[in-house]
Amino acid sequence: MIRLAGLVLPALFLTTAAFAQQADQQALKGAAAFGDWRADRPGVRRLIKPEDLPKPYVTKSASNSAGLAERPAGAKPRLPPGFSAELVASGIDNPRVVRVAPNGDLFVADSEANQIRVYRLGEGSARPVKDGIFAGNLNQPYGIAFYPPGNDPQWVYVANSDSIVRFAYRKGDLKAAGDPETVVDNIPSNHHWTRDIVFSPDGKTLYLSVGSGSNAAEDMGKAPQGGLAAWATSKPLGAAWGSEDGRADVLAFDPDGKNGRIVATGLRNCSGMTVQPATGALWCVVNERDALGDNVPSEYATVVKQGAFYGWPWYYIGSNEDPRHKGERPDLAGKATIPDVLMQAHSAPLNIAFYDGKNFPREYQGDAFVALHGSWNRGNRTGYKVVRLLFRDGRPTGEYEDFITGFVISNGEVWGRPVGVAVASDGALIVSEDGNGTIWRVTYGGARS
Repeated sequence: MIRLAGLVLPALFLTTAAFAQQADQQALKGAAAFGDWRADRPGVRRLIKPEDLPKPYVTKSASNSAGLAERPAGAKPRLPPGFSAELVASGIDNPRVVRVAPNGDLFVADSEANQIRVYRLGEGSARPVKDGIFAGNLNQPYGIAFYPPGNDPQWVYVANSDSIVRFAYRKGDLKAAGDPETVVDNIPSNHHWTRDIVFSPDGKTLYLSVGSGSNAAEDMGKAPQGGLAAWATSKPLGAAWGSEDGRADVLAFDPDGKNGRIVATGLRNCSGMTVQPATGALWCVVNERDALGDNVPSEYATVVKQGAFYGWPWYYIGSNEDPRHKGERPDLAGKATIPDVLMQAHSAPLNIAFYDGKNFPREYQGDAFVALHGSWNRGNRTGYKVVRLLFRDGRPTGEYEDFITGFVISNGEVWGRPVGVAVASDGALIVSEDGNGTIWRVTYGGARS
């Protein structure tokens, strides 16, 4: 049963001086940036550069998942001064991606329940005045997109683990009026199943992320049928083969699902995509590979460039060769694109949203929020938070800052695992987490600088 709440949690207030002090926060760099959840708090900044990465196997590979606990009474996300969080809903089976319809309704992928939920909030409130199941009988739905882009979409697209479908839509619909139409089928769905979708600003291109079918292409084989040379000359740079053919990629289609093509390769698991409002560039956040050590390789957020190769499985973060594939692809040495923002290894970034609302202080305009689901392959856990990527004049500085923490109870337990981030029509930040199945509305109410 879904429990809805309109309880307004106490807000803290921010002075101009305090905000200035926060803005001057020095980023942790080098080895100092490789901390864990115990050092996390809103305002802590990190800057990780490619040259900061340790060598593989400096530490042993850990299996260290956190236990999930019930949300303690009164527990709430921890935020910077001046911000507050209100509970929108709880008890949801598996809330994942959140997308905001042009009329302000929140569409939420309840992935393990195989359905899309919708919530209509009251004006200036976290309390839903209407809610419902927009569509069911799906297959691990994740990505959601409205088409055409703009104020009057005619379709809601949903990315299942194995297909993209669309539902006819009219503004304000709380339930799909008809059956889904399959737009793209036969998407490989084993292992990494989180398929995100987003349209280009002009609506002409539908982007789809397809994660790898393994950790590091263990079963792909050393060479494709017909030989490596022939493959490399006939396929996009860095394209994988065998069981990984068409995976670890960002793909593109026309809105009707035709004209499928590869945009970029070597993205092990791009679990979240969005378009940067200021530039129109496609961004994704990537879960990198495991079992090389606590702090290698970095997770990342990056612009997805046409024709680019991001390394997987042979290289990572530029020209660092994965020792499990040593000497296999010398032809790709020096050809992997270095991502734009590096984050701590094993943090598991799942979604990204650029802030273009008017509720937060102007310092947040143009920055991006990323939900970090949390680590399992690290001796000291990291993640379980929402971070803010800092931008200047539309370009990332490389720094990121803890924005929402407080989901960790102890070294062994967490109550929240952030997944979805979205900017509501009133400028609030909407955050989902699938540990206790909650959705939160974050607003700012302090003094502005």
